[in-house]
Amino acid sequence: MRLTDQLTLRRSGTRATRHGATCSGSTENGTAVEWRLVLPGRPQLTLHDTRWDNGERDLVLHQPSVVPEMPALLANLHGRRRAGIEAVPAGRGRLRLMAWTVIPRTGSDRAGFKKSLTTAQLATQCGLSLLRTLTSRPGVTLEPAFDQEDLPLVDLEHPQDVKPLQHALYFPVDDDETPVMAYAITRVMPTLRAVDWLPPSPAF
Repeated sequence: MRLTDQLTLRRSGTRATRHGATCSGSTENGTAVEWRLVLPGRPQLTLHDTRWDNGERDLVLHQPSVVPEMPALLANLHGRRRAGIEAVPAGRGRLRLMAWTVIPRTGSDRAGFKKSLTTAQLATQCGLSLLRTLTSRPGVTLEPAFDQEDLPLVDLEHPQDVKPLQHALYFPVDDDETPVMAYAITRVMPTLRAVDWLPPSPAF
């Protein structure tokens, strides 16, 4: 599937056996489905969608034994800024991924992490059209991550820029594409823009 005119995401058909720490800190074995982020003229990037033996699941930019030559900011994203995928309580067969974003830091070789943003800030970091593409998929919604009073409506037609909140992407349990797309859009693409491998996100 094409994320931009240049960047393509596709499932490789390869599965990898993994052993390591889950998001909760448990040491487990797991099986990762591999996805490729392909940008013409650049080293290929591999995403792992790992299902661990204890039932946890997460996404990460996989770190190969030898990382190809690339800007340090992008190289240091490998193996970091994982996104957990979890069941929604009383979610009627839906899962969620937190729509936190990786924020490249000026003068640093390591990107930061931002959890709470206004919807307008999230759209600026990730690209409004990409978020709309995600939420146009069947059964996919972008909503506040937590049920709290006085939270503004999450509306991608009129993104609010008043109150920061934690956003989450909700999707059907049998949808394996949406979470990988969301991980690429929220965790990887902001860094690709920061190292000039992609053009800046269009203003809205």
